Amino acid sequence: MKQVLKKWLEQYFSSEEAVLLCVILIVALVLLATLGDVLGPVIAALILTFLLQGAVNNLQKLGLGETAAIFSTYALFLVSFVSVLVGFVPIIGRQTSLLLKELPTMVMQLKQLLSSLPEKASDYISPEQLQLILARVSEEAANLAEQLLSLSISSFPGLLAILIYLLLVPLLVFFMLKDKDILLTFVSNILPKKRKVMTVIWNEMDMQFANYVRGKAIEIVIVGSVSLIAFTFLGLEYAVLLASLVGLSVLIPYIGATVVTIPVLLVGYLQWGFSNDFAWLIALYVLIQIIDGNLLVPLLFSEVVNLHPVAIVIAVLIFGGIWGFWGFFFAIPLATLVKAVYNAWPRETVESSG
Repeated sequence: MKQVLKKWLEQYFSSEEAVLLCVILIVALVLLATLGDVLGPVIAALILTFLLQGAVNNLQKLGLGETAAIFSTYALFLVSFVSVLVGFVPIIGRQTSLLLKELPTMVMQLKQLLSSLPEKASDYISPEQLQLILARVSEEAANLAEQLLSLSISSFPGLLAILIYLLLVPLLVFFMLKDKDILLTFVSNILPKKRKVMTVIWNEMDMQFANYVRGKAIEIVIVGSVSLIAFTFLGLEYAVLLASLVGLSVLIPYIGATVVTIPVLLVGYLQWGFSNDFAWLIALYVLIQIIDGNLLVPLLFSEVVNLHPVAIVIAVLIFGGIWGFWGFFFAIPLATLVKAVYNAWPRETVESSG
């Protein structure tokens, strides 16, 4: 066993760069697991900077100077940022508040629906089994309603965190855009001069990460906007809130769309029942998901995501469990980083001593 371990270490950790890279990855993982929430504003600013850097580059290609391109892009970002805060966020807040107030009524309607099932399902399941299932569902629904209604009581810490984001993120974005070269030079000076493997990983991840973030932002906007148009056209209640949830659901591959389907269909059923409007809602929602999965995702991420669906789901579960929201958001880039590190990791051929 000792000989096997020695050969393994000689094969994968024979170079100084391999050892240093391992230390960097471990430190980064510990920081994300322990200080992920604290670093949230920095990470959000970094994502926005990646998005805005593309606009800066395009303006420079059109002949604008670097400083003018940065300030023009940042001014556009601030206008969009304030517009969303003033025009979009209050609507979501009102609809969320209204939904929470009507939640007990919705739970009662759902219980009435479930109570009518024994007669319809008597040929497939015994009354005792069905009553047990209905009691369990009613209990879970009541617990969910109680938890959601209690959100308003403990909302102060959440509001404080939002205020911190609103103040720090725009400020950090400005300095990250303006001093990008200075920051990159600082990081470069910390690392060793000879870093062939790190350079390979950085070049791959720089392109993949930037393309993924920009593609995901475009996907959220398109899916959310199309959902909003469809829900508004049908007259669905809480259209802005539900469309926002559908748009954000693309952050969590496979799992997000499945989870968001429940509130969309539940609100639709409680509003219309089994009617033509409800059938149209199902048809349009399924169409949106089909277009997203079969057109948008291949178009936006054809050169970025080269991972098996099983690997993506595992990455979502692992990184989401470690890092919460940001883990879900970065699950695919982090999985791609693991793949890039594995492919670029220095390996020494160790001759057998027998």
